[in-house]
Amino acid sequence: MSATQPKDASLDTLSLASGAGAAPASATREFVHLSVHTEFSLVDSTVRIKPLAKQVAGSMPAIAVTDRANLFALVKFYRAALASGIKPLIGVDLRVVGALPDGEITRVILLVQDDAGYLNLTRLVSRSFQEGQGGGEPVVELDWVLEANAGLIALSGGIDGDVGHLLRRGRAEDALAAARRWQGAFGDRYYLELTRCGRPDEESCLNGACAIAMETGLGVVATNDVRFLAAADFPVHEARLCIASGNVLADPKRPRHVTEQQYLKSPAEMAVLFADLPVALDNAVEIARRCNVTLKLGKPVLPDFPIPDGLTENEYFYALAREGLEERLEQLYDTAAASFAETRKPYDERLQRELDVIAGMGFPGYFLIVADFIGWSRENGVPVGPGRGSG
Repeated sequence: MSATQPKDASLDTLSLASGAGAAPASATREFVHLSVHTEFSLVDSTVRIKPLAKQVAGSMPAIAVTDRANLFALVKFYRAALASGIKPLIGVDLRVVGALPDGEITRVILLVQDDAGYLNLTRLVSRSFQEGQGGGEPVVELDWVLEANAGLIALSGGIDGDVGHLLRRGRAEDALAAARRWQGAFGDRYYLELTRCGRPDEESCLNGACAIAMETGLGVVATNDVRFLAAADFPVHEARLCIASGNVLADPKRPRHVTEQQYLKSPAEMAVLFADLPVALDNAVEIARRCNVTLKLGKPVLPDFPIPDGLTENEYFYALAREGLEERLEQLYDTAAASFAETRKPYDERLQRELDVIAGMGFPGYFLIVADFIGWSRENGVPVGPGRGSG
């Protein structure tokens, strides 16, 4: 494949056929899944990280994990992907409010392109939990996402995104305006997401999205909205959903939001499914190429604690600890007694040993930070337990 894949939709590259399979598919066409929920989406998926990495290895060059409103899987996924020789793509499936005038919650998938995008995504996720609770789950305001777009690639959310919602309602002009709003913030980092999972209105939304792509020059990308690894896992996933919702499997009226097609399909299966829209497959690989973040794991990252001029972090830490020892010894013993020097000797030796261990591990800053908020709590009447040490 060439170094750069087609991104923009055009009349030459888009086919608006009403169904898949309009043209022969290449069994060797590459594909990367960009919408995958895992066990860290709690009741929404049965995909486990290590089996996911194992299944992808050898068939796809990369994989994205885009759990619902969280990055809980990040470290485990990142390590498992690298160990399996595949490129880990970091993302989140966010719920969005403010995209539709009626206040309905929509979705958008954000993928991390670079370090700035990683920081923006972590801030958005944190803000969704702290400020954006809605409908019993974390949500983000549309304006938050548009403002914090740097370093992020956005997928439209398919039939559940704002563009998809409007297309399903027959509001093509409003859908076009919504797409242009995203394009205004993200530029060529916004893609119209296409799915064929057997859900109602998918094909009409796909055709509407392709029409918008031709009007705006936006790229289209195929996903499979993955919720389980193999087709045979569908009944287990349904049982899990019923446990979460309190429904009964045999109930014909229970809500069904997932189909048996939402498994981790192979590149060959996706090539057949989108044989009439090969550009949507190629763009999935191109997006994977555009996402490049290296995480530094295993090293503590702490803020710099303010140290008085003329002292190093270790010196200040040692000084504070010795001041604390002096205060406690004055409470316990007669410091004017002739025997006091001998009495305090074991305490001094023990403190020195403890301080040297902490300094040797590079943790003085950590202890200073903890001591700071413990001290503030005591001064402001916040109860503080005796603790169990940090060993």
